[in-house]
Amino acid sequence: MTDDPKRPPNRHDLGRVFNEVPELYDRVRPGYPGELFADLVGVTGLDEGSSVLEVGCGTGQATRSLAALGCSVTAVEPGADMAALARQRLASFRNVDVERSTFEEWDDRGRRFDVLVAASSWHWVDPSTGWQRAHDVLSPGGWMALLGHVVVRRSGEPEVYAETADLHERFCPGNPGWGHPPLEDEVRTTNEGWGLVDDPGGLFGPTIVRWYPTVQWFNGDGFADHLRSLSLYRRLDRDVREPLLDAIAERIRTRMGDQAPRRYLSVLRVGQRAK
Repeated sequence: MTDDPKRPPNRHDLGRVFNEVPELYDRVRPGYPGELFADLVGVTGLDEGSSVLEVGCGTGQATRSLAALGCSVTAVEPGADMAALARQRLASFRNVDVERSTFEEWDDRGRRFDVLVAASSWHWVDPSTGWQRAHDVLSPGGWMALLGHVVVRRSGEPEVYAETADLHERFCPGNPGWGHPPLEDEVRTTNEGWGLVDDPGGLFGPTIVRWYPTVQWFNGDGFADHLRSLSLYRRLDRDVREPLLDAIAERIRTRMGDQAPRRYLSVLRVGQRAK
C-alpha cells in the first residue's frame, strides 16, 4: 500500500495533509536510490547547464539529489511548512529555488525547463490541466520524469498488513485502501505507461521504465510513525488513527520481534515531450 492513487475529493488538501508533519515526513519517508538519478541523467542528458522543474518537492528529499547534479532546480511546493523545511534542508545549494504554490496555480513567468520531475506527487495534480501544463513549461525536446515508490511484499516473508488486517478492520472497517501489497514480481510486469496516474494522450512519447528494489526496517514505534506520514492514515480522524497505530506498533512488537520490513520498488518513468 502506498499513498492512495485514487485522488481525494480536493487535491488542495495535499498541503494540509502533509504540512501537519513535515519533520516526521522528512525523517521516515524513503529516499530515492542514486542509481535512479544516474539513469535519469543517462536518459535525459541532464548536466550542469540544464534546468529542472520539480513539482511537489515536499521537504526536498529528491531535490537534494537533483541539486547535487549541478543543474538549476526550481522546486514548487504547496505546503508552507513543507516548503520552509525544504528551504532549510537545501540552504547549502545555490542552484535551488523553492516556490510555494500548487502546480496548477504556479506562475511560470514564461520560464521553460529541460526536465520536469515529480517525485511521489503527480497523482495530486489535476490531470485535466496538469499534463498540458507540463508539456507547455518544457522546452522542445524536454523530458517528463515521474519518480515513485510501490510498496511490495515477498512471498513467505512476514508482512505487516497480513499481521494487522484484523486491527485495521476493528478500528476503521470497510476502508477500501486496506489491503496487502502486491508481490514484487507482479509489479515488475507493469513496464508500460505512466503507472496509476491518468494517461497524457499524445503530449509525451513512449515511457522508459526502470525499477529499483529497496527496503526500510522499522521497529513497532517506527513503523507507526511511518504510517503517520501517509495520506491514507493522515486523513483518518485522530481518534481513530492514533489507537489504530498504537495497536499496530504493539502487534509488531509481540508478533514480529519488533522488526518489520517496508519493501519498495522505486520506479522511474520518463517520456519526452512531443512536438
